[in-house]
Amino acid sequence: MDIITIDFETYYDKKFSLSKLTTEEYVRSSTFEVIGMGVKYNAEETRWISGSEAELKEYLQQFDWQDICLVAHNTMFDGAILNWRFDVRPRVYTDTLCIARALHGVQVGGSLKALATRYGIGEKGTEVESALGKKRADFRPDELAAYGDYCINDVELTYKLFGIMGKKFPKKELKLIDVTLRMFIEPKLFINNAALDSHLTQIRSHKDTLVKLAGVTKETLMSNEKFADSLMDAGIKPPTKTSPTTGKQAYAFAKTDRAFQDMLVSQNPYVKALAEARLAVKSTLEETRTERFMGIAKRGALPAPIKYYAAHTGRWGGDDKINMQNLPSRGNKSLKDSICAPKGYMLIDCDSSQIEARVLAWLAGQEDLVDAFDRGEDVYKKMASSIYGVAVEDVTKEQRFVGKTAILGAGYGMGGVRFKEQLKAQSGVDIELDEARRIIEVYRNTNWKIKHFWRECQNMLLQMTRNMGYCLGTNDLIRCWPVGGHFDTGEQYLYGGRVEVQLPSGLCMHYKDLGYFQGEKGLEFHYETRQGSTRIYGGKVTENICQAVARCIIGEQMLLIAKTYDVVMTVHDSIICCVPEDEVNEAQQFIETCMRAVPSWCEGMPLDCESGVGKTYGSCG
Repeated sequence: MDIITIDFETYYDKKFSLSKLTTEEYVRSSTFEVIGMGVKYNAEETRWISGSEAELKEYLQQFDWQDICLVAHNTMFDGAILNWRFDVRPRVYTDTLCIARALHGVQVGGSLKALATRYGIGEKGTEVESALGKKRADFRPDELAAYGDYCINDVELTYKLFGIMGKKFPKKELKLIDVTLRMFIEPKLFINNAALDSHLTQIRSHKDTLVKLAGVTKETLMSNEKFADSLMDAGIKPPTKTSPTTGKQAYAFAKTDRAFQDMLVSQNPYVKALAEARLAVKSTLEETRTERFMGIAKRGALPAPIKYYAAHTGRWGGDDKINMQNLPSRGNKSLKDSICAPKGYMLIDCDSSQIEARVLAWLAGQEDLVDAFDRGEDVYKKMASSIYGVAVEDVTKEQRFVGKTAILGAGYGMGGVRFKEQLKAQSGVDIELDEARRIIEVYRNTNWKIKHFWRECQNMLLQMTRNMGYCLGTNDLIRCWPVGGHFDTGEQYLYGGRVEVQLPSGLCMHYKDLGYFQGEKGLEFHYETRQGSTRIYGGKVTENICQAVARCIIGEQMLLIAKTYDVVMTVHDSIICCVPEDEVNEAQQFIETCMRAVPSWCEGMPLDCESGVGKTYGSCG
């Protein structure tokens, strides 16, 4: 297969740029213009081509794109231009930005400039800064030539990076990059704009109603001081909290503040009305995202902006300001219902059942829980049975929910306080703290090997700071080792390099500058991120590893499915596919088989799934 490395230079100004617009808005805009492009065919000399859109398209059509691997830095952008503007679709997409995120971690700078410096392969130019506000016709010949040299340099840097990073990159992960990029570059989904128009009207009408019921202005609701004054006028003392950033007292008016949540269920109708109105006015996400969806619908199909390797654990994430990972799944599903399959096709949403809990049980060697999953037993009822001392068949719906919360939440070291809070937040069930602690203790005693696994993960952290390798999990699946660094044996024990936790995919999780100090309750470990020093402990390592392993499993399953059907999205632990309407039953069976397929490296792990079919994404659930 031939390789083409490409980079587009496009018109931008202070208002029309990727910092102001989404990639989809920018590339599909009538204002969009390609000033020129750098194209490198295999190892040949990079060419700079500038001309009209028709001339550029004619040049691109000379290549046999069905036998070409496209390389770019941020291929979501360059690949979208190729397809949406020039009707060009290569056989394979890859991306040095995606590769860099996976190899070096999401906390490390992935810009072309940063990577060129990291690998010592050259320097990125600055000519793009002088192109602000210039259309192609505005460039003098010498300016256009200089811009061309700048673009050629970018292409050469990208080509060198791919040669360096691609050699050590797992082939399966390269395939996953391709599948992920296609979700955006070659969109299959559409948006029902009429349904969204009605939804937007309802959102705005609901807000107006709540504001009227509160009897105050929107300005009052938006301002902390004015909102506090409204409460005091009613004889209510505004709740406060200690600010985690300043250490000073601040109003507890955030939607996540317990005091504000209590206001939402207050027996005082005025307080309740004020809180509901403020929450509605301050919550603009649903409204702005609906407007963004409606804008996309007017321009064409829905590109699904899924970011490859978005999280520390390697999981996919949302992108391009329409995070598909957190669309409402309960209650008002208008956004999900607006996403439609094309004519003659259906959508299948297949979700991996309790995958993190299954991974945890298998890694920790908790055989009784593994066997229960494998036999298809109701593990939530079994847990509730142990918690409440009743027969499994006598477990009530409410008791089962407590068992479910324990299985899904307590596996990473959650304590009684957090368990109590989570139970209330998810179901409204409010239990005493002593009861929450008792339930946590029952979980830990019942699943003692999982508790032991937390200790193993904690011990791994200690061994890493002592420059020693460590293995974790069934069959020593997870291998950890320190890389480089220095040591400080003073009051604080620091390991100045990084810790790599190798995953089944062949990639690693990174913990930079791992160290510990003696805290009030024992050793406290921390590592460095862009946000500063971050605490890490056995339960958190367990969570990271389980999420990372689950992602490796889903990745392999996605590749199996993609050989036969178009994968159009992935959301958390689910894979969404677009299949021909006349073979939907066969496709559903095939996809479920793939989602139950156990990779060779985790033989014996009891995987399962459930799927739904619909003409819209919302109707699949």
